Amino acid sequence: MLDFFTRRTSGLKDDLLSGLTVALAMVPEAVAFALIAGLAPLTGLYAALTVGLITAAIGGRPGMISGATGALAVVIVSLVRDHGPEYVFPAVVLMGLIQIAVGLLRLGKLIRLVPHPVMLGFVNGLAIVIFMAQLDSFKIPAETAELDSHGHAASAWMTGTPLYIMIALTALTMAIIAFLPRLTRVVPATLAAIVVTSLLATFALPAFGLETRTVYDLAGSIQGGFPTFDFPVSPMTWQTLLTLETIEIILPYSLILAAVGLIESLMTMSLIDEITQTHGRGNRECIGQGVANITTGMFGGMGGCAMIGQSLINVNSGGRTRVSGIAAALFLLLFIMFLSPVIEVIPMAALVGVMFMVVIGTFEWASLRMYKKIPTSDLLVMITVTAVTVFLHNLALAVFVGVIIAALVFAWQQATYLAADTKYNEHGSKIYQLHGPLFFGSVTRFRELFDPNNDPDDVVIDFYYTRVVDQSGLEAINSLATRYANLGKRLHLTHLSEECRQLLDRAKKFVEVNISEDPHYHVSTDRLD
Repeated sequence: MLDFFTRRTSGLKDDLLSGLTVALAMVPEAVAFALIAGLAPLTGLYAALTVGLITAAIGGRPGMISGATGALAVVIVSLVRDHGPEYVFPAVVLMGLIQIAVGLLRLGKLIRLVPHPVMLGFVNGLAIVIFMAQLDSFKIPAETAELDSHGHAASAWMTGTPLYIMIALTALTMAIIAFLPRLTRVVPATLAAIVVTSLLATFALPAFGLETRTVYDLAGSIQGGFPTFDFPVSPMTWQTLLTLETIEIILPYSLILAAVGLIESLMTMSLIDEITQTHGRGNRECIGQGVANITTGMFGGMGGCAMIGQSLINVNSGGRTRVSGIAAALFLLLFIMFLSPVIEVIPMAALVGVMFMVVIGTFEWASLRMYKKIPTSDLLVMITVTAVTVFLHNLALAVFVGVIIAALVFAWQQATYLAADTKYNEHGSKIYQLHGPLFFGSVTRFRELFDPNNDPDDVVIDFYYTRVVDQSGLEAINSLATRYANLGKRLHLTHLSEECRQLLDRAKKFVEVNISEDPHYHVSTDRLD
């Protein structure tokens, strides 16, 4: 990853200015995601406000920004299309309850099971998705495009002067972000870039009879008031909301929304942890996301989760503490209630330039050079996760697929590592010293290591350098003990872990277990979250 996000000290000024920068970048995305979901623009803005404020205040990752996201919008649009917008807000509330349950059950630690190649594929795919999403800004708006033979608006790229202006302002934005930090860090480069391009679009271009698309052209007026409590949403009532039929409708969507939201949030948290060299708290983040989504659902928001693009903008602008996230939410509220005319004149080119720099900073460029230096299986996982993210736009599915492939590869490799050293003690007993894990993938190899027919009457299996991992391993031991018992021979097991001895009770008439030397296993990181 390019070094746009190097660690630096953070002060109140940095947090406030980075919060302002993030709020400016959140406006068009929140509006766009609401439109994608088939909802009103203010629905996305209210989600960005409430989710961003609550997660910044009580979440597990200071400096991470949350709000309305495209990953959730893709799920919500199906619910709106099939059942209507009134079902969105109960589904978001139920999504929040599920996320709180995940946090209370301390399942946030499962993010540790995500291998590094999955993380690389995730960030690379997300960078490509962010890049592709910005290309729509270079197209002619549907209402001004020519109609095709079927009477539909044809998607067409800009040409001529509008295209040149768009490219120039985008390039200027990127240049300011890239080079201003070399001169001064008093003002965040991203904020300076947005201000400069906005001034040019507002005053310089009209002087020459030129214009460019702005936030207003995307969403119209974003003027609104303070979010009000409105739950359940009309025409739904508490009587209809709490029926089994309604629960059956929203539950599948809520489960998907909760999974997508938590995976994207925890993956973003891990990325920010790596960049800032700090440690977020996964279970607390799950609870924070849940509380935020319950609140936003009750106040007319579409739900949200961590936003990797805005989180990287925040980190790059110097935001490190909770103040930056809280400031971003409060600035967003200020925009909605009082300063919408100021925000509406921001050129889309400025925001596209900001997101292009996020793409450059997000994409793991080193992964393009490491394909000959990493195992083929890791390369396959990375490419698969990237492809699923790009083509299906489903981050949760991409991560699940990557983890499953990585787990299967790991299981296959570990299955080949089981081996045994053999020797005889002074009593003539044969000792098998096992090396490698015993689990479902290695049970066949385990059976091949022993020779019951030719072994002496007393056999010892030493598990000092191995571990029985699952029920398949236990069944393999039980089956082996039965084979020796049928031949009138005695099998002893030593250094077997506590849980394995308990599960082997039904084989105790065949197996004698040495419990005096059994080790005790602990996971030191269980207390971190």
